[in-house]
Amino acid sequence: MSQLNLLVIGSGGREHALAWKLAASDRVARVYVAPGNAGTALEEKLENVDISPMDFDALVAFCRDNQVDFTVVGPEDPLVAGIVDRFTEEGLRCFGPTAAAAQLEGSKSFTKAFLERHGIPTAGFAVFDDIQKATAHVKTLTPPIVIKADGLAAGKGVVLADSTEEAIETLQQMLTGEVLAGAGSSIVIEDFLVGEEASFIVIADGENYLSFATSQDHKAAYDGDEGPNTGGMGAYSPAPVVSDEIHQNILEKVIEPALDGMRSEGNAYTGFLYAGLMIDPAGEPSVIEFNCRFGDPETQPVMSRLESDLATLIEAALDGRLSEMDIQFDAGSALTVVMASGGYPGAYEKGRKISGLDQVSGAKVFHAGTSLSGNDVLTSGGRVLGVTALGNSVTEAHRLAYEAVSEISFDAAEYRTDIGYRAIARENSES
Repeated sequence: MSQLNLLVIGSGGREHALAWKLAASDRVARVYVAPGNAGTALEEKLENVDISPMDFDALVAFCRDNQVDFTVVGPEDPLVAGIVDRFTEEGLRCFGPTAAAAQLEGSKSFTKAFLERHGIPTAGFAVFDDIQKATAHVKTLTPPIVIKADGLAAGKGVVLADSTEEAIETLQQMLTGEVLAGAGSSIVIEDFLVGEEASFIVIADGENYLSFATSQDHKAAYDGDEGPNTGGMGAYSPAPVVSDEIHQNILEKVIEPALDGMRSEGNAYTGFLYAGLMIDPAGEPSVIEFNCRFGDPETQPVMSRLESDLATLIEAALDGRLSEMDIQFDAGSALTVVMASGGYPGAYEKGRKISGLDQVSGAKVFHAGTSLSGNDVLTSGGRVLGVTALGNSVTEAHRLAYEAVSEISFDAAEYRTDIGYRAIARENSES
């Protein structure tokens, strides 16, 4: 069997973890990463390619010139913009949903209407593009009030307003384009859901699917889930809130009707589908959001536990053969701590030298916002590193991850100290 050449599109921690796991396959010769980061530059069998994820012409030409067998798309922007459609027209294999199917992430209002059409549980909602009507609606609600930009906003388009005044201020910022430039030209106002969040990710081939290990991420910037929403400050897998019974409930009430609904509407879904869920105290799931790609940082702990060959799974999905496959995970737990630039998710400085990476043992460091300058690794983004450890329990994975974090330093580094706290409390109560 000939060795595969693959391309991963993107530059974050998710893409480093996907490329690392693809490269672990004996069947894979090389994984190109466009544009990649310092971590993918230094990883065995990986090679960075200086092409933007949105430069479809250059990506197509690169795949042709380098005999790329298939491409895996990490971030949402190229998927929503139709990269899979373009590659397919060019006769190239590209793993992800079409632009029509990627509306599940590209438009919150599309998704809420889709969920309603197919009887999939989600929070009550209303959609507005008029600030007067939106303000009048907010005044009828009891805080906390959930406000979402309709379009893509890089994980920053959701505000949980604790007061009516804060909600009205958020509406003004979003609907006047002060903050989100286009993503908030219409907004979705949702009822507040109570429960525990979980991330549920499947790989789908248009007809069939396989479930990845469950995970849970921490969106708030500071310990105790305080502070502004971020792209995610850490994650762990599995999510103990998802018992076997709840797992089956999610498949029957969310995943299967969503995939069936997309297919029935002419948008058969191939790719990774991420359901961000709220599990209520009775164990019932509601959809908070769909993403059309792997979550970040959930990819890091999930890939760390994945024992199956990711390249073979994706190839089977592209061929419509997922029903022939199974998927295996390490029985333990994995936990990722995100080390971020001081000030994130607001303004932050770049170009700070990172030291101690070569000292880390007992953990895998996935790079997110990093670049190389000679032999130095520098910060180049808000979320800089995803320090990930595997243990027999979340408690052990937490200890190993934070031991590794303590060996790494850069100026103004920030990170939460309590990643996995819910799962650890559960483990302590059961022991």
